[in-house]
Amino acid sequence: MNDMPKEVVFPAKNTFILSDYQDVPLGPDEIRGQTIATLISQGTELAWANGDDFPIRPGYAAVFRVDEIGTAVQGISAGDLRFCMGHHRSTQQYPVRYTLAVPQGMEAETALLARLMGVSMTTLMTTRARPGDKVIVTGAGPVGLLAAHNFSIGGYEVSVVEPDATRRAQVQQSGIRTALPAMPVDDPKYSRQVALVVDCSGHEAAILDACRIARPGGEVVLVGVPWQKRAEIPAHDVLKEVFFGYVTLRSGWEWEVPIHSRDFVWEELLEGYNNAPQSVFSGFEKAMKWLAKGRLDMGDLMARRPVDNIGSVYSDIASRTLAEPLIVLDWAES
Repeated sequence: MNDMPKEVVFPAKNTFILSDYQDVPLGPDEIRGQTIATLISQGTELAWANGDDFPIRPGYAAVFRVDEIGTAVQGISAGDLRFCMGHHRSTQQYPVRYTLAVPQGMEAETALLARLMGVSMTTLMTTRARPGDKVIVTGAGPVGLLAAHNFSIGGYEVSVVEPDATRRAQVQQSGIRTALPAMPVDDPKYSRQVALVVDCSGHEAAILDACRIARPGGEVVLVGVPWQKRAEIPAHDVLKEVFFGYVTLRSGWEWEVPIHSRDFVWEELLEGYNNAPQSVFSGFEKAMKWLAKGRLDMGDLMARRPVDNIGSVYSDIASRTLAEPLIVLDWAES
């Protein structure tokens, strides 16, 4: 690579290149530094690559080493490792409030997992289900795999439903013991006994089965994006299960909570504002603490790839040549 900073760009459908870019002047509240690693969100990024709105500059999570510090920034030193919701690019530049410290001794690729853990952390923050309740996660891609661990750490009885045998084996390898090939709608241990189904597949059939297995008053939360139609299922079939099963079917949109929480303000509460202490970044902080404590270990399920031949990385993801569910781009060695 030359001296110009590089970023991953999708200039056209299913086309992946590294392109030069120019850093902008550093703001007083910002920090900037060289990227160590970024994490690919496989389903999202491949969906973008098959879209119609180009160019796209993808990226989901980054860890970088601080080189430059804005004049108003305090408590940050050159050389610190920081986490951010960064694009796939060789430098990261963000207001310091939109970054988190990487715990001492934690590998960059481990810290990146906090981003994907955060996707389902909003559901953990907002669900009516309580520790000890049965939770089913459908779809064991990267988001589903980490969602299962979020709820397991939170004290729930977690099962994963995933039709792909390789992914089921990876779920069990990661420490989640119960991985099923199909929704156990006729099993009396599960039928109408499940407090929460977290769908990470975006598949209509999985949603219908989730509504059928949820207990009365239970929830089905849609975390997986329905990028495309995948089944011929009448809406009536879902509506019937929701209505007669007293099921709450809702979005799992991770931005339901604010990016940052704020202190309780009584006057604002009276005016209808949300003073909830939970936020996107508080979710990241929880995830980072769990990772620092070794509550989950994904090292064997992670592939680290250089960015120099970025086209082959996405090609291997699309063809499922890369068996590991978690794909990290290595910028430090490029």
